[in-house]
Amino acid sequence: MAIELFNNGKHSCIMFNDLVTGSAEDAVQANQFLIVSHGQGALIDPSGNITYNALTLAMQKYLPKKNLEFLFASHQDPDIIGALDKWLYSTECHLYVSQLWARFVPHFCNLNRADGRIIGIPDEGMPIPMLGSTLYAVPAHFLHAEGNFQFYDSTSKILFSGDMGASLVEAKTIATPITTKAEFYELLHTMSGFHKRYMVSNKVCRFWVNMVRQMDVAMLVPQHGRYLTGEAIPAFLDWIENLQCGIDLFSQEHYRFRPIAGR
Repeated sequence: MAIELFNNGKHSCIMFNDLVTGSAEDAVQANQFLIVSHGQGALIDPSGNITYNALTLAMQKYLPKKNLEFLFASHQDPDIIGALDKWLYSTECHLYVSQLWARFVPHFCNLNRADGRIIGIPDEGMPIPMLGSTLYAVPAHFLHAEGNFQFYDSTSKILFSGDMGASLVEAKTIATPITTKAEFYELLHTMSGFHKRYMVSNKVCRFWVNMVRQMDVAMLVPQHGRYLTGEAIPAFLDWIENLQCGIDLFSQEHYRFRPIAGR
């Protein structure tokens, strides 16, 4: 399903939520995002090989493939950019990714395919001009990758938040946003375990919350699950700000060698 998050006639943001087929045990559900601004296109976290053909077909309704100029990857995981070789082969676009991963992601590609096509984002982030708009790479390091970025669209005021805010739900439930504080807490069980394991520590969560509270965010749209609007956004910020996660929850007990008895 294509979900129109924003459209003012010249600038639109589209989310594709059900291109990963099979059961949840086979592959994690993932959202892909297309921004079309004055006829110029960008894909955020376009995912891997299992979505490439379906995404190519789905986006044709909104943008000729030849007009795709940008790929943005929040980090280096296969569900983010595993189909990089196909995108670089079939378009003239460039990939923006953390400078930490700029020399790693070419391993997704055939020899020399990525030469001159990978732009490393510095740790402090950067603005990327599009026709009639600006997309900002926003620091989100260790949430969950060492070099991690989210992307903020200045026109729609959408923060494409990667794994932050993710929920593990069925694709068919994603068409509508979480809008109220009550609904957020009702669905918290779909988020809690994911964030406790994939976010590195409460310290970086608090840094991120402090940054986002200074931004004008109309929607918080993660790469997995449902998106947040209205009072659900401050409710999420309050929750994640106080969450013990990642290394906060580990102890020496998690780092024990357990040899087989008698060997």
